[in-house]
Amino acid sequence: MASYDKRKNHTRATIALPSHDQIIDSFSLCSITVKDQCFRARIYNIQGKGDAIFLLHGWPQSSISWQPFFDAAKDLDYKIIAFDQRGYSPGARSQDIHDYTTDKLVEDVFSIADELNISRFHLAGHDWGAAIGWAAVMSQPKRILSWTALSIPHSLAFFEALRVDKEQKKKSRYIILFRMRWLPELLLMTRNFFILRSMIFRWMPELHTQEYLAILSEPGALSATLNWYRAIGMSKKFPYNPIINLPVLFIWGNRDPAISKQAITLQDQYIKGVYKKIELDAGHWLLERRSNLVIDNMLKHIASVTKD
Repeated sequence: MASYDKRKNHTRATIALPSHDQIIDSFSLCSITVKDQCFRARIYNIQGKGDAIFLLHGWPQSSISWQPFFDAAKDLDYKIIAFDQRGYSPGARSQDIHDYTTDKLVEDVFSIADELNISRFHLAGHDWGAAIGWAAVMSQPKRILSWTALSIPHSLAFFEALRVDKEQKKKSRYIILFRMRWLPELLLMTRNFFILRSMIFRWMPELHTQEYLAILSEPGALSATLNWYRAIGMSKKFPYNPIINLPVLFIWGNRDPAISKQAITLQDQYIKGVYKKIELDAGHWLLERRSNLVIDNMLKHIASVTKD
């Protein structure tokens, strides 16, 4: 049996959130509306004088995956923003695959920054959040102070590895499934999300898992998140420079089931600025399994870069 929350309890709770301009507390769940999209977000210290940090989550998670980072940085003066991206936020959940192309997902990042009156910021992303972050850095590098990517390498390196590396081809087979219509939804929702619970969410804190399931159990939500995969290759062309001159921190697990070592090696040719690459004896879920080490290195990386 597939699991649905027809009452849309997560949507109801999201609608009740205050707008970002009504925030009183230093940390808040809120909504941010840009154009015709309304995003659910976690924001800390938005009135602070320090640099802003944007955190992008991956599949099948939400902004709560970055809670360990919020906790670690709570005594610092950074403005920290993590938002539930398209498909995950109830107010930004189109069923049109073309609404999940890279150009639109990147535009969301900068549009939200504009709405918050943030011109330049540090950026970090994990999984799909890293993929979108790489595209953001390549397209508007002048707006990014530093870039931290977790697990997923430079986009051009990944696709090159997908062409030439047998290991990467094998590790990416799941993408073929996720790009199919209806079948992945049927498989993933069967027996109350048994596959996700047993293969992915078992690594997650229970509170985080509850939020992920609350999102994905709403009608149309899982399909919306899978549309990120279905929209691969559909993006409108936008200007970008694949050479990265910004300070880059890249952290990956050498037991990641989705990424080959060749993809990581191919990345080096595109990064010409300050570059630190950390290999961990870990899998894909770095924020959950290597939280302290990952966040300590992120904060050191961010602190080493100052605005002009």
